[in-house]
Amino acid sequence: MNTFVVADPNKCLGCRTCEIACVVAHSDKDIFTSESTEIEFYPRLSVVKTAKVSAPIQCRQCEDAPCANACPNKCITNKNGVVFINKSSCIGCKTCLMACPVGAIDLVPEFNNGKKVVQHGLKVTDDGKLCFKYKMVGNKCDLCNGREKGPACVEVCPTNAFNIVKSDELHESIKEKRKQSALRLTNIG
Repeated sequence: MNTFVVADPNKCLGCRTCEIACVVAHSDKDIFTSESTEIEFYPRLSVVKTAKVSAPIQCRQCEDAPCANACPNKCITNKNGVVFINKSSCIGCKTCLMACPVGAIDLVPEFNNGKKVVQHGLKVTDDGKLCFKYKMVGNKCDLCNGREKGPACVEVCPTNAFNIVKSDELHESIKEKRKQSALRLTNIG
């Protein structure tokens, strides 16, 4: 079973510190000293805020990932328990966005060497000018794969709202829930 991160909405303040940490963890530049036009601010999770709740939404690293099953280019794969999007083969068709049951995938511009990648041949009109269109690709949580301290969102959350759910812990939790359910059933009769 894949490891994933889940947040407790009762602890979330909606401060978006997790979004900033995600961008920092995936950026080649220091976003705090860069010009705003140089920053690729595309977090791989999204904090949703309403009048009643605020909570980060991010990929659950599904075992049989609907996004991967729906991708016509087969650019979404499960490698070592992490569901990845191969951005070089992603065509930006949005099928994965529609297939994701938790809404954890966004479409963002693809960057190469700090510059947005242009889609050759596809042009749009912008204020009466003909402009090239930027290549858009899927973007989602990758558990900060390769980061020594694990997911940045978990590390920086001021209220400790995030939990890393590992398969062995999940199995033990399920076993305990089943045991408690069985005990309640024996007390009913």
